[in-house]
Amino acid sequence: MADSFLAFDTWKAATYVSCCCFREKDMVSSEKKRGGNLKIEINVSPEISDTQITVACKQLTPEIEKLMATLRMMDKKLTASRDGEIYLLDIAGIIYIETIDRKTFVYTKGEVYESSLKLYELEQQLCDYGFFRAGKSSLVQLKYIKSLKMDINRRIKVTLENGEQLMVSRQYADELKKRLGVK
Repeated sequence: MADSFLAFDTWKAATYVSCCCFREKDMVSSEKKRGGNLKIEINVSPEISDTQITVACKQLTPEIEKLMATLRMMDKKLTASRDGEIYLLDIAGIIYIETIDRKTFVYTKGEVYESSLKLYELEQQLCDYGFFRAGKSSLVQLKYIKSLKMDINRRIKVTLENGEQLMVSRQYADELKKRLGVK
């Protein structure tokens, strides 16, 4: 039986990989991103037993880190509670996490939940999924950052997509800029 094989160039196609099945005849137009093409190859074969994703690049860029974090997040859940009920939260929907008075709160677009885990435990679990330590008491998911504003003493004021603002301490500011590709 012949393998179905597809190669195409586009940056946006990466988002389709997790939710679409491509056939040989499917075509996606080519786009340029930072002076180079992103080439995605999909090999569908009944002989393949385990799904494998390989990223080959000249250097690790913020875009590639974001793509890797998105792939890792698929089907990852975090337990948290609200009003006496335990919820399984999709980590892709978590905007940020903060600790206040020794309690850890998980913020999504519309709700606030409480986690029984300590912030450092969540950081260990979520560091590969696009979360960043913004200070002593907060973790932020990088994809929800809308804007940055440099503040006094090398701190950074971060505005999130939900309109909330957090301060990134100077201890973490350089790493944030590096992860976002900002100079």
